[in-house]
Amino acid sequence: MSTTTPTPNVTLYTYFRSSCSARLRIALAYKGIPYNPVHINLLKNEQSSETNTSINPSATVPTLIIEDNQQPESEKIIITQSLSALEYLNEAFPTHGPPLLPPPSNPLARCTVRTLANIIACDTQPVTNLRILKLVAPYGADRTSWSKELIEDGLAAYEKIAARSAGRFSVGDEISIADVCLIPAVWGAERVGVDLGSFPTIRRVVDALEGEECVRRGHWRGQGDTPEELRW
Repeated sequence: MSTTTPTPNVTLYTYFRSSCSARLRIALAYKGIPYNPVHINLLKNEQSSETNTSINPSATVPTLIIEDNQQPESEKIIITQSLSALEYLNEAFPTHGPPLLPPPSNPLARCTVRTLANIIACDTQPVTNLRILKLVAPYGADRTSWSKELIEDGLAAYEKIAARSAGRFSVGDEISIADVCLIPAVWGAERVGVDLGSFPTIRRVVDALEGEECVRRGHWRGQGDTPEELRW
């Protein structure tokens, strides 16, 4: 008898260029969990609409909603932070695709994955997101220069740790939460002119990631809300 966890009904509130949303798009593809996208246009401020804030009080994306197909009357699971959602997917669906963390028997590797993910998700992305860029603009800050400098600082920290932990990917030879945070950050870095040549470990890991189907499926150029002129 199969022990595979039934596939849930998953909805993802997402924006094509949101790096936080991309983390979940990639992870869901990697785990083989289909989802229904709900597109929230950040440039039109749809994240602040009642529709979005009623489920995500932070007025952000992504929001991951999971409903049990076997028990339709059960309460929806709503997760409004990408790192928490990634951890949930790893723990709740162990039989859906590969794990997103090294095994519990390797606590150091698990800690390293979380450290790298937090360098991106806590130190780097928040100070370069659209909300912050709008706030600093009236003070004369150049958006591109602001983002480029802060992203380079974050990638430099990531590089120093990953240089010790990386195999094919950021920690060893399997894709982890660190990688699904890294690759969308690199897409953003490239848009503001960051030279990845200064980060050889990251460059090597990114080259490997870009050959993965789950990364291609999560890429901002291939989403349902990607403008036609930006598509592949």
